[in-house]
Amino acid sequence: MLTIWGRPSGGMCDGVSRRNFLKVGGMMLGGLSLPQLLRHEAQAGIVHSHKAVINIFLPGGPPHQDMWDLKPDAPSEVRGEFRPIRTNVTGIEICELFPRIASMMDKFVPIRSIVGARGPHYAVQCMTGFSDQRPPAGGRPTMGAWVSKLQGTARPGVPANLSLFYPTAHQPWGDPGDAGFLGMAHSPFQLVEGQGKGKSDGLANMSLRGITLERLQDRRALLTAMDQFRREADASGSMDGLDEFTQQAVGILTTSQLAQALDLSREEPATLERYGKGDPQFRADGAPKMTENFLVARRLVEAGARVVSLNFSRWDWHGDNFGRARQDMPMLDQALSALVTDLHERGLDQDVSVVCWGEFGRTPKINESAGRDHWPQVSCAILAGGGMRTGQVIGATDRLAERAVDRPVTFSEVLATLYDNLGLDVGKVREFDLSGRPQYLVEEGTRPMPELV
Repeated sequence: MLTIWGRPSGGMCDGVSRRNFLKVGGMMLGGLSLPQLLRHEAQAGIVHSHKAVINIFLPGGPPHQDMWDLKPDAPSEVRGEFRPIRTNVTGIEICELFPRIASMMDKFVPIRSIVGARGPHYAVQCMTGFSDQRPPAGGRPTMGAWVSKLQGTARPGVPANLSLFYPTAHQPWGDPGDAGFLGMAHSPFQLVEGQGKGKSDGLANMSLRGITLERLQDRRALLTAMDQFRREADASGSMDGLDEFTQQAVGILTTSQLAQALDLSREEPATLERYGKGDPQFRADGAPKMTENFLVARRLVEAGARVVSLNFSRWDWHGDNFGRARQDMPMLDQALSALVTDLHERGLDQDVSVVCWGEFGRTPKINESAGRDHWPQVSCAILAGGGMRTGQVIGATDRLAERAVDRPVTFSEVLATLYDNLGLDVGKVREFDLSGRPQYLVEEGTRPMPELV
């Protein structure tokens, strides 16, 4: 594995702390290495049309009533400090902190009525469409694992399932890993990983010395480190003993489209400016506010990735909800609007689906610390691309944003829609878990959302 180390991270509201590093070339939890994956790809020899999904997770639970579902007529202790603004779609209003998205709402679909969350901090529902209860024998696969299993790689040298997740308390994967019963060959190609329960950092790593997450945009330092890695491998004679797949893996790590996709110096300055400058600092906030990773995700799907998962900041605002929103929401507005604009300008809007969401919503009533607490009764999402019917709002909550009163939407329905966008029939695809029981992509009977497809 190739590892690029970052800074120590802080904790979340449940006290979990992590280290972080960028890993290119290995699977989490001691799974298949890149050479082994290449062998599987060579044996499969399967290349399909390239549809893709970018799954953006907002760890901690974003406040639905302060983003896409404002309640200006609610009591002050519920409506909060923000006002709604009009969008370029008649009748749709969103928070004033999202002016860029408002100006292009015809390319988005806010969902205001997601139901089925439980309340604990986890990302499993946003990654699988299922809750963490009653997992199948061998574990529940994530969307990326299913897509890797069913569709394989789109282009040689670029794994189908890629992860830009930073370590937080809200890990989307648990033991024994997100590939579940599908096997570790379909775990994400981890570009970011951290220590913690169920993680294994004791594996041998090939380190790019002196390179941190924050220096990825330093093209000279990146190339110098890669060249040094190659020279040291050749000087030690280790390359001579490697089989062709391992040597191919080293090539991927240092010269391939994957490495190029991570090199933001290849982008036009105007494009970099469009996404904005992120905040890479690790605090108790969880994931850093890396707006650049939205651009990396676009570059990865262009390079051949089918599913790219990333997380952004930390939304567990039990205190200072509105102060934190004024910091984070404009950054999300800029990065998400830039991503969707990019997809349209590059003709990718029919092929690449985008979803941005969290594990639950926040309490309607503002607490004594000017924050909002966990509220699993309803949450939100915003979608774009994938050839979906955009420029509409789906679902509605009551006057206090407490519960869905129109068109409740499940996590499984959202995943079913994304699978459909990828060309997978959720009613027909099935695999058997380790106990021999049939398992489906989504909850049985769930279909793609008719409003979107």
